Amino acid sequence: MLNLKTLLSAAAVTLAIALPARADTVLTVHYPMPGFFKDVMDTISKKFMEENPDIKVQFANPSPTYEEGIQTIMRQAGTAEMPDVTFIALNRLRMAEERSIPVDLAPMIAKDKQSMADQGFSDTILKLAQVNGKQVGLAFATSNPIMYYNADLVKAAGGNPDSPPKTWDEVIALGAKIKALGNGVDSIDFRWQGDDWMFSALLFGAGGRMLSEDESKVAFNGPEGLKAMTVIDHMVKEAGMPVFTKAAGEQAFVAGKVGFAFQTTGALRNTIKNVGGKFDLRTAQIPLLDPVNGKLPTGGNAVVILTHDGEKQAAAWKFAKFAAGPYGASVVVPGTGYVPNNELAATSPAYLGDFYKQNPLFQAGLSQMPRMIPWYAFPGSNGVRVTQTIVDNISRVVDQSAGPQEALDDAAKEVKRLLPRS
Repeated sequence: MLNLKTLLSAAAVTLAIALPARADTVLTVHYPMPGFFKDVMDTISKKFMEENPDIKVQFANPSPTYEEGIQTIMRQAGTAEMPDVTFIALNRLRMAEERSIPVDLAPMIAKDKQSMADQGFSDTILKLAQVNGKQVGLAFATSNPIMYYNADLVKAAGGNPDSPPKTWDEVIALGAKIKALGNGVDSIDFRWQGDDWMFSALLFGAGGRMLSEDESKVAFNGPEGLKAMTVIDHMVKEAGMPVFTKAAGEQAFVAGKVGFAFQTTGALRNTIKNVGGKFDLRTAQIPLLDPVNGKLPTGGNAVVILTHDGEKQAAAWKFAKFAAGPYGASVVVPGTGYVPNNELAATSPAYLGDFYKQNPLFQAGLSQMPRMIPWYAFPGSNGVRVTQTIVDNISRVVDQSAGPQEALDDAAKEVKRLLPRS
């Protein structure tokens, strides 16, 4: 006859077999911009946990914007609230690294049995998430600015939807004709609010730069910067661009009330979904003020490891490579509009090899990849204030309270004051 002790032991074994094993390691992951990334993060984490049942991914409260995201991480650094992994805007990696917040990935890369190149991470891709040669992250979602346009409005205004404008002068001239259609229709939505990315698109597109090479002087107030600010001024004066907030501009465009919208490829999937069948949505390359030397800023973010716990670091490294690798890219690109940052994902039929043939709206961003350069990161602790200064002065041009030269000079003067002293 079985005694009670034997029965209890047998029951314990049965229970252990019946219940799923608990994850050995729990990773807390933070990310920004849930409007773009929530579904993507949910999909990636679910697949990752299926393949790595000993690791559980749990999400901290996401931050609404990149700027709020980096401020959150800086506040939490070194505290119990700090997540194990976060996703930081490419132009804020420097700010985090200057405070020694990210973990250096070089030792983890060195320990890997398979080279990063064999895993789809080329040197060019790796450099997107480097600061002064240190690998502080892996590029997760990368984007460039493109032209979205309402082909129905372009046609109604006498333009050819199959041959969209290739210069800013052509955009502004056709925008004015679209505005003249009346019935509450507006010409252009140029997304200048929030950060300096779209100003960078104009500045870099003219062959300019933010600071001098040694970063001791402001350089965006040169001829290229004036051309950039003048384009914005002409959008308002000649094409009647309204003072849209970000949300109002998005709503007006997807409602079919705006001819052209200029913003990140990352908004493409949401734009397609929100437009539905209301009008014929098209995309094209963004014009460059200097078609030969012009470049475009690389927007997006990188996955960054923060934890210094050895066990969690090993799990975090697996998650970082998975999120930024071929599978992650195959979720990010169709789910958002970002361009692929993993070469295996971009070329393999198992991931995105056939995607672009079947989805022509996504081709504009892909075709601009050779022009992509890093989104400039200002040195020192005032990076967020510096970009806000640029945004505030663009706002003065948009609302016509200042001219291009005055706004540019005022922005340069204030940015110079905010830069670290040599």
